[in-house]
Amino acid sequence: MLYRTAGQFKTSYRADQALFPVRQDAFLLGIILIFAWAVLPLTASEFAYQTLLIPVLIYALAALGLNILTGYAGQLSLGTGAFMGVGAYACYKLITIFPEINMAVAVLLSGLFSAAVGVLFGLPSLRIKGFYLAIATLAAQFFLVWLFEKWGWLYNYNASGAIQVPNVEMFGIWVAGPLATSTAQYYFVLGIVTLLTLVAINLTRGSAGRTWKAVRDMDIAAELIGINLMKAKLYAFAISSYIVGVAGALFVFMWRGAAEPNLFDIDLSFRVLFIAIIGGLGSILGNYLGAILIVALPVLLNTVPDALGLTIKSATVEHVNVIIVGCLIIFFLIVEPHGLARLWQLIREKLMLWPFPH
Repeated sequence: MLYRTAGQFKTSYRADQALFPVRQDAFLLGIILIFAWAVLPLTASEFAYQTLLIPVLIYALAALGLNILTGYAGQLSLGTGAFMGVGAYACYKLITIFPEINMAVAVLLSGLFSAAVGVLFGLPSLRIKGFYLAIATLAAQFFLVWLFEKWGWLYNYNASGAIQVPNVEMFGIWVAGPLATSTAQYYFVLGIVTLLTLVAINLTRGSAGRTWKAVRDMDIAAELIGINLMKAKLYAFAISSYIVGVAGALFVFMWRGAAEPNLFDIDLSFRVLFIAIIGGLGSILGNYLGAILIVALPVLLNTVPDALGLTIKSATVEHVNVIIVGCLIIFFLIVEPHGLARLWQLIREKLMLWPFPH
């Protein structure tokens, strides 16, 4: 009954193209935003910020960037971790070269460097696709991580080879570095993620999104109806890499606090890919559902046994976490390829017709 759509008439094209055609969707999103912006900051602990809230938002944003490329445009990529590293190192150089720059501006600008690198490595997609494109992006993954390690200018020739996040102030509040509070970092990340999610929703619902879907479903047919494949694919690589680069800057500056080149290795790329698969390819909501599951799972595996009085070694917990994630990926690929987002869609459809069967 709560999702009943009876009486919600559309009398214009503008109403039919609304961001939320069903009134209850907008109401539910409003509740989620109020909860994220007002309730959580008042109730969350330092542990919740650092282990759940901030990493969920950052991983969801990274998966959103990958989903635009793979889920919407159909271009496989295994270099997400390296593109996150480009954004992180670009933000570090901007902050150190221009100390007076606004932190939000630095984070958003860092995505441009990642977008440029993404377009460069996206050029092979004009001639190859599928498994071969995945191998090409995997080569980009290894090359960029090697570059992070060997090019001393990127980390200001630090003897340790790592980048250390300096204290950064914005509007009188420390938002990055050792002096920053988790609440300030959470609000900063939440603002950036909200902005880019809104942009991604409008892109995927507009002409760009329809073009990407046409290329994904059958690129030859898309070209026959007049779609410029080169422009569509490179645009998808640029937008995807930009979002992933911003996520990488937030990953280091708002959560990790420091980074070495191996932080952006292939494991990070696979983790983001798992989030996109479990959440649902071609879905905006799925990125958040997948990130919540992947981030919360190891926390639950660590806290639940302790609450029950069971003693489990940390290495065992890590192995169990990998096993569960692997089983979930196999389950969703076989049973529900559209992931958790499809499960929510089915529940929503049931609520719209409840209590009538169909």
